[in-house]
Amino acid sequence: MIDLLASGGRPPDDTPVLLRAKGLVKVYRSGGLSVEAVRGVNIEVGIGEFVAIMGPSGSGKSTLLHLLGGLERATYGEIWLRGQRVDRLSESAWAVLRRRHVGFMFQFFNLLSTMTVADNVELPALLAGATPRQARRRREVLLAELGITAKANAAPYRLSGGEQQRVALARALANEPGLLLADEPTGNLDSASARDVLRLLRRTHEAGQAILMVTHDAKVAGLADRVISLFDGMVADDARVIPAPRRSAAVGDFLELRG
Repeated sequence: MIDLLASGGRPPDDTPVLLRAKGLVKVYRSGGLSVEAVRGVNIEVGIGEFVAIMGPSGSGKSTLLHLLGGLERATYGEIWLRGQRVDRLSESAWAVLRRRHVGFMFQFFNLLSTMTVADNVELPALLAGATPRQARRRREVLLAELGITAKANAAPYRLSGGEQQRVALARALANEPGLLLADEPTGNLDSASARDVLRLLRRTHEAGQAILMVTHDAKVAGLADRVISLFDGMVADDARVIPAPRRSAAVGDFLELRG
């Protein structure tokens, strides 16, 4: 069980809004049929906030995350990032925005198999405009923090699942994004690897990183500041998790159980 406070639906009053979605709708059409995957979603994520999105399979969780990151186009509604309306941007403008301000983690890692670990991590920084020296320095810092410096010259397929997800996290943070979008980041990992990745995500958040994470696991969602529950493409609830001082022991217990 996740201990939740009264439904909030917003970041704390003193937290500036980083991401806002208003009336978001996504309709898929095929063979004359229309399916609403996301139905009128309104959410806000504050700077430095950790928000989890939960819901049953087919509830629209991943679709919503892809819309918010510009990987898919909304049918209706508005998306605002850092005070700028972004749902109307062209594909090229979205790409530039993602390179500079958004990091992605996926369940199946999505690392480039033809590149080394080092190159996978450096690429986003280079695309965001960093010099090769700056990208290399950022990569060195991230790999050291995540404990995988020794794997820098390895091909991703030679790494374990947990190591690949560490590389994916380093890659997602390489451009120092304001927002990290994580889609089931522990869904393809064994218990020990999942524990390690969750510890890293928690540490990243404690350093000030805003995270919006999709998960089907209530215990994983319990690490967040807020939990948004989706059902049939709609927000069924949006509530804050109990304050960190009261849940610190529970987090520790959870990490031990995962091991």
